[in-house]
Amino acid sequence: MPNEYDVIIIGAGTGGYVAALRAAQLGLNVAVVEKQKALGGTCLLWGCIPTKALLEHAHALKVVQHAKDWGITIGPSTESAPATITIDMGQVHARKDRIVTGLTKGLEFLFKKNKIDWIKGTARLTGNGGVDVFEGEKQTLHARREIIVATGSSPRSVPGVEIDHRRIITSDEAIHLKEVPNAIAIMGSGAVGVEFASIFRRFGSDVTIVELLPRLVPVEDEAVSAELAKSFRKQGITAHTGATVTGARVEGDGVDIDVQLADGQRQKLRADYLLVATGRGPVTAGLNAERVGLQLEKGYIKVDAQYRTAVPGISAIGDVITLGMPGHPQLAHVSSAEGIITAERIAGHQTRALNYEHVPGCTYCDPEIGSVGLTEHEARERGFDVRVGTFPFGVLGRAKMAGETDGFVKIVADKKYDEVLGVHMIGLRSTELIAEATLALRLEATVEDLIRTIHAHPTMAEAVGEAAHATHGAALHS
Repeated sequence: MPNEYDVIIIGAGTGGYVAALRAAQLGLNVAVVEKQKALGGTCLLWGCIPTKALLEHAHALKVVQHAKDWGITIGPSTESAPATITIDMGQVHARKDRIVTGLTKGLEFLFKKNKIDWIKGTARLTGNGGVDVFEGEKQTLHARREIIVATGSSPRSVPGVEIDHRRIITSDEAIHLKEVPNAIAIMGSGAVGVEFASIFRRFGSDVTIVELLPRLVPVEDEAVSAELAKSFRKQGITAHTGATVTGARVEGDGVDIDVQLADGQRQKLRADYLLVATGRGPVTAGLNAERVGLQLEKGYIKVDAQYRTAVPGISAIGDVITLGMPGHPQLAHVSSAEGIITAERIAGHQTRALNYEHVPGCTYCDPEIGSVGLTEHEARERGFDVRVGTFPFGVLGRAKMAGETDGFVKIVADKKYDEVLGVHMIGLRSTELIAEATLALRLEATVEDLIRTIHAHPTMAEAVGEAAHATHGAALHS
């Protein structure tokens, strides 16, 4: 039968393309339907990769701005006229786009290598293993074994704020701004909000964050939130927590924003742009989901622990799903892990359900945040007899060498069995260091295990070992 495949995947983001590669490795005949001009989805085209590229530029600018501390002189300067340091946004975007293009071309190569067909167009489910694809003429595909829906998510707004994509924008537009705004206001202090706050503040913008909940990065441990708030104040970023944007209007070349503060007072802000970073919603419009029998909850597709939907022969993974638990993480690495499990199940392999409490969270603001497992508050709420150890990065020789001394590592452990329940860190390279903690939780490690693990010197990772010592009340260097 023409256009027939073992597996058809709708969406080529980090869930869809990884599922496709794994399924092909296992000998299945695979097609991926993707309407965008390139493979990779939100993460590669508009999210993780371009945003982190901008953050690397922001870090490079930070180093150059402090060149004198490093004994480096930039250009001629006098006492009255120091050298001017500026950033060329054209060059920034050109390099960012080269990175993205290189990675998307890499995915195209992998598809060809693994004999995966990329069917360009918009997909609609038709039932009984059928998928119609629309781009020009309609073509119909059929899946012998399974269809995997991996359509992802898109930015969403809040009542009273209408995104016009010019002045009231989402992260999709923020990564392409050609000029550095004089002032930008940001709704929301999750990963997207604080990352763009770091980018634009370092580039020279006046940045104001408005967060509905009582603290920044509210999903993180409270100590991490407090440390980030302190660092942001030092950098000159204004943050209003417990505050609400009650209205936003584009006026001329900017936005007038009405804010109700935590104490009930009202304040008006004026900014060149308002970045709405209040979360993302599932992409199911046009998929024909309910008509073929998929069960939806607030737009998300309901699945079981093996990512099977209510319709035999259709699975779903990534940002578009709900597992009936609060806060299914919308993270690229989660989507990829779900894609691997689904592909292996379809191929007949035995699989294990993911433990979502062992998913690392990484936020690439300045300073970086890495976390995995239970926060101290969550551990106490669950009835654990908790003990905590914290160690500051600023004590470390490696941190002093790098000139990055903000932040700490915090370990949350169960006193009875000494098991590590959670690790939370903020500071240089935290998004890399969290890998050790993730493995520790995966292997049900104890604090004693971390203590007896030799951490190389001089490194930032020493803080993990020292925090373990601190959890037992015996930190060596503080």
